[in-house]
Amino acid sequence: AEAAEALLERAARRDAALEELRALRVALQAVPPATLRARLGEHHLAALFGLLSANDREQVSACVSILERLLQALDPLYVIQNLREELQKGLCHPEDSVRILSIAQVGRIVEDSGAVTEILSSPELLRHIISCIGGEKIAVAKEAIKSLSRIAQSQDGLEALFVGSLLSDLKNVMAMSDVVRYRVYELIVEISSVSAESLNYCASSGLIPELIGELTGEDVLVRATCIEMVTSLAHTPHGRQYLAQQGVIDKISNIILGAESDPFSGFYLPGFVKFFGNLAVVDSPQQICERYPVFMEKVFEMAESQDPTMIGVAVDTLGILGSNVEGKQVLQKTRSRFQNLLSKIGHQAKNAPTELRLRCLDAISSLLYLPPEQQTEDLLRMTESWFTSLSSQPLELFRSISTQPFPDLHCGALRVFTAIANQPWAQKLMLDSPGFVEYVVDRSVEPDKASKDAKYELVKALVNSKTIAEIFGNQYYLRLRAYLQEGPYYVKAVSTTAVEGAE
Repeated sequence: AEAAEALLERAARRDAALEELRALRVALQAVPPATLRARLGEHHLAALFGLLSANDREQVSACVSILERLLQALDPLYVIQNLREELQKGLCHPEDSVRILSIAQVGRIVEDSGAVTEILSSPELLRHIISCIGGEKIAVAKEAIKSLSRIAQSQDGLEALFVGSLLSDLKNVMAMSDVVRYRVYELIVEISSVSAESLNYCASSGLIPELIGELTGEDVLVRATCIEMVTSLAHTPHGRQYLAQQGVIDKISNIILGAESDPFSGFYLPGFVKFFGNLAVVDSPQQICERYPVFMEKVFEMAESQDPTMIGVAVDTLGILGSNVEGKQVLQKTRSRFQNLLSKIGHQAKNAPTELRLRCLDAISSLLYLPPEQQTEDLLRMTESWFTSLSSQPLELFRSISTQPFPDLHCGALRVFTAIANQPWAQKLMLDSPGFVEYVVDRSVEPDKASKDAKYELVKALVNSKTIAEIFGNQYYLRLRAYLQEGPYYVKAVSTTAVEGAE
């Protein structure tokens, strides 16, 4: 602490050499925050902020690290009341690290209920944060979006951003470029997702209607970007209600319908289909699929196509849709069409390029999983019939994938086994498959941590099933339980005996 204080005094007199600043940076790491607070004076901070104006990047970098440590030790209210001007200058600094330091402090202040009002009465500071969204550096823009999103969590913050003159600042920043415009949309969607009231402010500002206008406009690339943000908005009940009231969901459905005749539909169609997939899960799969039949039709069309990009999106969407029981029942109603599609997905899981194989394995896991409390006879029959539709020998198919020397595929196949591990029909299949249970309890086949973790999850799913002891028998059940108790990384000790005359 004494060494740090002596170095701080040198920095305060502005005669600290770069080596001393580096030494100060190291010394501060060893001093507890309470001790730092007791020894820190305003003149120290003022001098260090002053050193940031030097034309020496190394010096600036050392000062940023020192200030990060010192400011963390101070109360956010103290920072905003005493260092407002320094933070403002920092937000305009040419070095990214200085701007990120200033924005991070604003983030701390915003999260402090006693200090946030000080920010709201500093429109100039807010303007500088808004201008950071328009910067070239993504890291700076992201931090600025995060801080403004936090500011908008309160009624006063919403009013400051959307009722006062700051709204015109936001709109001016948007005009800088397409990239910046999308950053502002990202901010607006984040704010809108907080509550119905915050959505109302964003809608009244004209920014949400502008986003929706671009979504349904003629520019196919803009559509593709905007649909991701509108999908985020649809994750909240008030967001879905707004989109429905504004007729946006119907418009998206109509655009999918008209995509047949659009040679550029490949740019935006995947995003539009994903939108409905997400909507079905957070809302009601049955209602969404009944109200917008074009969605299901398009998913099947894409899955049945020869285009790997479209197949991937369709497979992802089917996995999302079939992640709950209502979604599974919707798919089951399509009868043979879905069963035929499963055969194609099984084929892709074995033969497609690696990325698509992984997406197929994840979708299969999602489609086949049934929580214990939902394992009715009908649903168990359904998942069994789906499993057998994947291949002529589905268990062997996934076992062959799980023995390949690619960790991602290996784990993907293990997740399929884990998905069905608590279902009696699957346990019988596993028991009847020669060497399968031995493979499950064999630790030597897992080459890395991810594989060991995935195998452990499979063992856990088997042991925790109510039917496992009865179906597997006592001997195998006890071996699985021992595996579970030993943990995922257990290594058996090997004892060696020295033999006289042995090499």
